[in-house]
Amino acid sequence: MNCRAKDPTSNSGPVDHNLNSKPQLLAWLLCDAVHIDPGTGKHTILGVFSNIMAKRFPVVHPHMVWFMTLTDVAAGSHSMRISLGLDPMDLKSLIERPFESQGPLVRINLINEIRNLSFPQGGEYSILIEIDDEPLLATSITVAE
Repeated sequence: MNCRAKDPTSNSGPVDHNLNSKPQLLAWLLCDAVHIDPGTGKHTILGVFSNIMAKRFPVVHPHMVWFMTLTDVAAGSHSMRISLGLDPMDLKSLIERPFESQGPLVRINLINEIRNLSFPQGGEYSILIEIDDEPLLATSITVAE
């Protein structure tokens, strides 16, 4: 995207400022819940965690929320995909969903509820987040006894 603005230190014409057009991830949290205040629209993040402990395997995590905030997303329709797996070269799609952007300067909060996520064994599970089939974040979550 190209924005033209007047340089405040000059009496000459507009100056080109190129804005990043690749989506950026501002926040990525695993949590128990997200509450949205109906009066203000503010998000309250409840129970943030970064690993899962189990007494035995396989284990099923009953409910979690994967919360993310995006910016620099071009106006229009987009798709988000989150994939998960023990083998980073063989991830399985966990969430696929469309979303809309009003423009690259708007921050977009995506709340992704996951119920009954099964972990067959302990280990370091790879997570890949993609926007419009382009990798945005590769990270992991530890599931252990």
